[in-house]
Amino acid sequence: MSDTALVWLRRDLRLFDHAALYHALRHHARVIPVFVFDRALLDSLPRSDRRVEFIHAALAELREALHRLGSALVVRHAQAHEAIPQLAAEFGAQAVYANRDYEPAAIARDEAVGRALHGLGIAFRTSKDQVIFERDEVLTGSGQMYSVFTPYRRAWLARLTPFYLSSYPVRRYLEHLAPLSPQPLPTLAELGFEPSNLSTLPVPLGSSGGEQLFEAFKERIDRYHEARDYPALKGPSYLSVHLRFGTVSIRELARHAYEQGSAGAQTWLSELIWREFYQQLLWHRPDVVGHAFRREYDSLPFPNREDWFAAWCEGRTGYPIVDAAMRQLNTSGYMHNRLRMITASFLVKDLLVDWRWGERYFAERLIDYDLAANNGGWQWAASTGCDAQPYFRIFNPVTQSQKFDAEGRFIRRYCPELAALPAKAIHAPWLATPDTLAAAGVRLGHDYPKPIVEHAVQRAAALALYQRE
Repeated sequence: MSDTALVWLRRDLRLFDHAALYHALRHHARVIPVFVFDRALLDSLPRSDRRVEFIHAALAELREALHRLGSALVVRHAQAHEAIPQLAAEFGAQAVYANRDYEPAAIARDEAVGRALHGLGIAFRTSKDQVIFERDEVLTGSGQMYSVFTPYRRAWLARLTPFYLSSYPVRRYLEHLAPLSPQPLPTLAELGFEPSNLSTLPVPLGSSGGEQLFEAFKERIDRYHEARDYPALKGPSYLSVHLRFGTVSIRELARHAYEQGSAGAQTWLSELIWREFYQQLLWHRPDVVGHAFRREYDSLPFPNREDWFAAWCEGRTGYPIVDAAMRQLNTSGYMHNRLRMITASFLVKDLLVDWRWGERYFAERLIDYDLAANNGGWQWAASTGCDAQPYFRIFNPVTQSQKFDAEGRFIRRYCPELAALPAKAIHAPWLATPDTLAAAGVRLGHDYPKPIVEHAVQRAAALALYQRE
């Protein structure tokens, strides 16, 4: 057993079922967990960013857990490709362990770190951790990537065995954590950030928060397939941000869903497989960042009216379900998955704004932002991606609202100016009678905007735009 190793934490902020930590602890007598607040990522973010605050809280919990074990978390605020080799040299490490990331920028960063470590005679060892199957582990019979979800899901399930769902028994090797005195954790202010409203939101933080949410979801997972599409119901797991930053284990989640076996659990497992579908797609096709997967749609002549885009961003389109969803995003950094599809379709196919504008806005606002899932979801909505819906399938925001928020409970929460409208009128206030509006205290164009577009007209315009290609 060689002497010292670093474990570089990134999208895996936990001390259990952790591939890189397990391998480091098994092969080294002294293991030091490190984290870098990477300036390459942070310097471009707004000064109040819920994601940075979420990470900071997770690290604070990790720091306390390591302190109880007689070790410490070493944190730096620097360029990661410089800090990791410096830390490895500082602590006399023979190797640096990390779990793999599949985003193009992360791959380039890790290649740079690997080269620098190699120059110092230090090994860089990476592991699969954030997915069950990675990169090219699930391929078609001809050895190609899957570009349609349903056959990918079948192949994914066919390949699955208990081995892939088993946890890494980290705890039995924790005595190999290096004994260290407590290390400082930079404050948000020292990192150049200020608190957001995260502390006021119902988002349990750290790995303890992930465990809390998962235990609560287990009680309702069997009904997931029935409740997941209704934003006013407690249907989702709410684990997306914990999956994003690895405060939960994907193996633990997938194992529970697979073993539970109910219709709800199977549907949720399919959602976890969607996540991996987009991860493998991004790894095979990094060019989808900024470009359409289906290149014939890469230069669609979107009018891109900036005033319409601003109305969409701010939740003032005059379509209540769209506005409520955008206000949820702006207020909390979260948006229900059904609403992500509705708002994306509305931006691209009603407002005729390039999907990349919406993708960027979601990237700035979502606390659970994940490049692969965000890009894949937006391209699905825009019909430019793999497994795309046909371009002529366009969500009607009113009928979607009537179907998935029939009583208007979600709309009333985020559009309180419409709260007094009856359920039949709340989905399309412009169709309500003057008496109904007056009784609810709603003056269209004053208390709540009139629709900025007419759906039927814009649907025809979208069809014409796509048919040019």
